[in-house]
Amino acid sequence: MLFNSNAFYVFLPIVFTVYWIIPARYRWSVLFVSSYYFYMSWNVKYVTLILTTTLVSYGAALLMERTESRRKKKLCLTAALLISFGILFFFKYFNFLSKSVTDFMRSIAIPVQETTLNLMLPVGISFYTFQTLSYVIDVYQGEVKACRHLGKYATFISFFPQLVAGPIERTKNLLPQIEGEHTFHTDKAIYGAKMIAWGFFKKIAIADTIAVYVDTVYNSAKSFTGFPLLLATVLFTFQIYCDFSGYSDIAVGTAKLLDIDLMTNFKSPYFAASIREFWSRWHISLSTWFRDYLYIPLGGSRRGAWRNRWNLLVTFLVSGLWHGANWTYVLWGGIHGLGQILEREWIRIFHIDTKKRTWVRIGLTFLFVSVTWIFFRANKISDAGYILTHLLDGITNPIAYLADGYQAFRSAGMVQASGLKTLITSFLCILVLLIHDYLEQKNDVWQRIGALKKPIRYAVYFLLLFAVLYSRQLGEYEFVYFQF
Repeated sequence: MLFNSNAFYVFLPIVFTVYWIIPARYRWSVLFVSSYYFYMSWNVKYVTLILTTTLVSYGAALLMERTESRRKKKLCLTAALLISFGILFFFKYFNFLSKSVTDFMRSIAIPVQETTLNLMLPVGISFYTFQTLSYVIDVYQGEVKACRHLGKYATFISFFPQLVAGPIERTKNLLPQIEGEHTFHTDKAIYGAKMIAWGFFKKIAIADTIAVYVDTVYNSAKSFTGFPLLLATVLFTFQIYCDFSGYSDIAVGTAKLLDIDLMTNFKSPYFAASIREFWSRWHISLSTWFRDYLYIPLGGSRRGAWRNRWNLLVTFLVSGLWHGANWTYVLWGGIHGLGQILEREWIRIFHIDTKKRTWVRIGLTFLFVSVTWIFFRANKISDAGYILTHLLDGITNPIAYLADGYQAFRSAGMVQASGLKTLITSFLCILVLLIHDYLEQKNDVWQRIGALKKPIRYAVYFLLLFAVLYSRQLGEYEFVYFQF
């Protein structure tokens, strides 16, 4: 079920009520049952996959802890990695690899029949697979003890707030909380409710309302030129951020209602002053996962400058592939990897003080990120190339540039009175988002709002609720990261 669905609006209060009514020692079982119900609401068939991954990692961890033999430990780890990666590869990448190989063979005049399977990507498979992998690796390295309670371990893997789109939690943070007992804290629950509301604002009032404009242009990219391409690209920059960070806010807020703390996944990323800083603020749970389990094991920055550059590039290429079975994602990841390499060289050569954060550097970083999002959103690499080479067509005559863009939108049926009004409302909401993120860099905005006088803070809450309810009439949209 979607967070922004009527089903979830009924589901969450029931889970919350039952969780706090029953004795503390049984609360993990409420999370277990509700998490599996939540996952099975997508497709009952695929519950066998998460069960298999859970059982394999659970058993492998216990075997590793019970043996003193380094060779046997490595054998258990290898088996767990192969099975988990095998399931992920089969469902997510088999058709992609088959098509890529077929296209290559045909390009060198070798006739090959394409082999594809009618598979539906299990929702959240990339997220829960990475969570199980980090667990078995941590047990192998002696970082954590193997969990002996299968039910609590299964709850750790399937915890419903973060199951299908993260944050990708670490064992040290989440598992002890699942195993421990909890008490209700009013302040924590209220803060969680505020985070949920803010997440809905980002998802429904911003991401969903601009999705129609982005989809219209990007799904028929070659039907547009100039301003519509530029506007859709800028809008997607905010759509992808509000959609994904909105999910994370709802997940973190929901967990707080249950007295569980999830890691922060976003920290005002569009105010980053470098590409490297952007990745320390964007999808933090995935960035740190790749840092700890791929970049550092490859050698990190310990084996010389050229090896460091290679490790960085490989990490980002794999990160791009993790996002989706399409060459557009691989290219997107590769560009970010190259961008970081060039940025580091620029800083080294010109002795730039990275501690000084200027608006020029923030603007250039935002421009780079926005342009690279084109590859992330484009359906094909050829579409991305077309958008890049045509989004500034006619900009030397600004009036005609805007007028032609308006006419193109009008022809596509996107600027009727209601549509134009919705778009203007979306820009106002984006402005609120930017003000929030700017202030959030130094202080917790929601704690500051909570300290205001009642009339002011309740006015803020009312406006937030109004924006969500007003925008929700447009319908339910799936979260973008569900496809990963």
